[in-house]
Amino acid sequence: MNEEHNQYHNMPLIGDIAPHFKAQTTNGEINFPEDYHGKWVILFSHPMDFTPVCTTEFLSFQMMIEEFQKINTELIGLSAGGISSHLAWFRSIHDEIDFKGTKNISITFPVITDLDLSIAKLYGMIHPNSSTTKTLRSVFIIDKDSIIRTILYYPQTTGRNIKEIFRIVTALQTADTFKVLTPADWIPGKPVLEPAPQNLEAMNKRLTHKEANQDVKTWYLTYRDLPETTIYEQIIKS
Repeated sequence: MNEEHNQYHNMPLIGDIAPHFKAQTTNGEINFPEDYHGKWVILFSHPMDFTPVCTTEFLSFQMMIEEFQKINTELIGLSAGGISSHLAWFRSIHDEIDFKGTKNISITFPVITDLDLSIAKLYGMIHPNSSTTKTLRSVFIIDKDSIIRTILYYPQTTGRNIKEIFRIVTALQTADTFKVLTPADWIPGKPVLEPAPQNLEAMNKRLTHKEANQDVKTWYLTYRDLPETTIYEQIIKS
């Protein structure tokens, strides 16, 4: 693997501190992640401005922005396009597009300009076998301590499911707050999972002292009721 190819594979991983950068955005300069410490962040990239799939994603993110903010989560977009291109695209979205019956939608979250691709390379958003000049649709979910908690990649043909991204953030915050796990296909209000016992005493206790809100399938698989209202009461506070 040559040096040029290798530079695109230097990417942060889950559990790493989000790499630092300063950048100009459609909302002014940001110093990341320092400016967002104490908040969860969804940092997402798109290949270029005025593209159809990205337009639908931006609109979907914007329509859910208040829901994200209620759970202490901010949105930051990124594109190789310049600020003037971003703003022209936003104006077109506002003036010309009727999305799901809603018109005149203004994009209010910041979108980074990354003309030299330095941030895209820093975060591993470019995969050279796809393109060396366009970022993939990548998503980095970063927690309030600036730790990367989830990384998602999508090809240029396939739009992101914004509700699923919201679900992931909610699941991570639920796990942190209540010290539980979330099973396959979990949504808030459905039972969560207790962590598996780590020693013989804990295993025997799990099997012989079942609590009222537990459903013990076996010693390592135990569901627990956790109401949706309880989840949101706590994660909205945090």
